[in-house]
Amino acid sequence: MASWLLGRTRILTHQPHLHKNLAFLLGPVLNHSSSSSFRLTEPFKCPDASRGNNSVNSPTLLCFSRHESTKAEAQLELEHDVSEDDRNQVMDFPGGKVGFTSEMRFISASAQKRVPCYRVLDDNGELVKYSNYVQVSKEMAVKMYSDMVTLQTMDSIFYEVQRQGRISFYLTSMGEEAVNIASAAALAPDDIILPQYREPGVLLWRGFTLQQFVHQCFGNTHDFGKGRQMPIHYGSNKHNYFTVSSPIATQLPQAVGAAYSLKMDGKSACAVTYCGDGGTSEGDFHAAMNFAAVMEAPIVFICRNNGWAISTPVEEQFRSDGIVVKGKAYGISGIRVDGNDALAVYSAVHTAREISIREKRPVLIEALTYRVGHHSTSDDSTKYRAIDEIEYWKTARNPVNRFKRWVEGNGWWSDKDELELRSSIRKQLMHAIQVAEKAQKPPLEDLFNDVYDQIPSNLQEQERLLRKTIEKHPKDYPSDVPL
Repeated sequence: MASWLLGRTRILTHQPHLHKNLAFLLGPVLNHSSSSSFRLTEPFKCPDASRGNNSVNSPTLLCFSRHESTKAEAQLELEHDVSEDDRNQVMDFPGGKVGFTSEMRFISASAQKRVPCYRVLDDNGELVKYSNYVQVSKEMAVKMYSDMVTLQTMDSIFYEVQRQGRISFYLTSMGEEAVNIASAAALAPDDIILPQYREPGVLLWRGFTLQQFVHQCFGNTHDFGKGRQMPIHYGSNKHNYFTVSSPIATQLPQAVGAAYSLKMDGKSACAVTYCGDGGTSEGDFHAAMNFAAVMEAPIVFICRNNGWAISTPVEEQFRSDGIVVKGKAYGISGIRVDGNDALAVYSAVHTAREISIREKRPVLIEALTYRVGHHSTSDDSTKYRAIDEIEYWKTARNPVNRFKRWVEGNGWWSDKDELELRSSIRKQLMHAIQVAEKAQKPPLEDLFNDVYDQIPSNLQEQERLLRKTIEKHPKDYPSDVPL
């Protein structure tokens, strides 16, 4: 009965061609990979259960085959140190032939040397000698720097606004501005973003206004989420930016599904998803990596390894050499990049996107950075890390200052530009906050709508009881919420 599922599929293979500037940076797995192009199988008649029945009334079924891969059939070269006698003894195992060896040898738990970190700019903003990177124009560089400053200023003001009790919660991206802005700059508008919660800079780059950021944090009627989400849980259909979800790493397998849909639709775009080093300790990370590799989904995983999962340092999370090496186990190529070097992040993400779309497969990027701010306004990071450590990363390895030196060195930025930019951003933000504070809160009914087409009786009863309670105890409920 299941024979109708076995449709013919045309498979076209070709050798991958990496970006000439960054080919040497991606893992050895690339040397054995191939990508495929597929079509849907043609409609055909489903055979009747009785063999030989050629009735014209037999149903016509549309069979859709999975986008299969040739990777499972690719034969990797046997290790060079296998003896000739052993080389002639192989096991034709699913996934490829496996050679035998008479030597009992366990695979090392870790490499002798750590994976190097790709960088373009040194700590002083000077180009590293013999740097290979994707060029950026003056206009691109100035916008990147301007948005990094905007994000930095927005974080500083919003943090103080929360401390004044005007919003309930906030979470900064201080120290990680380069990962935010440079990665966003390397992507296209059609690429789908599934963020964690420390990537507002990606949305800023795509055109989300300062006023829209403020409306969300204040949860008023202009907030796209109608005040139902915590502050900093941004989202925008217009900008292909999925709404932030608090549970850690749940966005990762969802992103793979989104990426596979792009592949099925034949779109020249990819999904990009972010997580922190703590997110890689979740099962969703490993499920997503394997899911993406097996389905050959066009997705770029960007892990912001900032050293801390709230109060847990990376050395207490895993024994592997960071995150980048985890990709190899799943058959995913990857690169480790200096997350405080905007040019390096831009180059790595730009090239990873090209690979992902052209070859229809995932790429993993580990960006080494540092969370200068507290985890959130609910955290005091000085309780578990040294103040000197924080100050070192805040000053000596500041990504905004480093990129500024490079832009200034090119003659693209001046002290006058700096003063005008920072003054303008601050004025815009202060005005946006005043507007958001005066805006009306979403009505009470918004707690119950937008889920069901017709509100079920149990929710109707809950709304009735809530209104009755508010009428009975009005002082216990916000007076600015329309009933």
